[in-house]
Amino acid sequence: QVQLVESGGGSVQAGGSLRLSCAASGIIYSRYCMGWFRQVPGKEREGVATIDVDGRTSYADSVKGRFTISRDNAKNTLYLQMNSLKPEDTAMYYCAAGRRYYTCDFPGGYWGQGTQVTVSS
Repeated sequence: QVQLVESGGGSVQAGGSLRLSCAASGIIYSRYCMGWFRQVPGKEREGVATIDVDGRTSYADSVKGRFTISRDNAKNTLYLQMNSLKPEDTAMYYCAAGRRYYTCDFPGGYWGQGTQVTVSS
């Protein structure tokens, strides 16, 4: 059974930092492209950052220079370091694994339950 479990969310003031973690089980983690997504109620889910099996990363323009995605294959864990947080970063953050090996194709893939991040001004 595949499980992705996020942690590390919380409330922080603008300018602060948080580090999200996503622990994966039930998959050969090193073979999956992984990503972080976020969603605000009433809005569509948006991609935040992805990291492929070779460690190549991509970021949404809105978080470039502030967020860093990383992975530890030995620990089957995905991270998102979030610095210089802004109120507009407030959302539920989800981690996801690609739909199949090596592809960054997330619809139909594996998803966690989410962790809430709230940034106050």
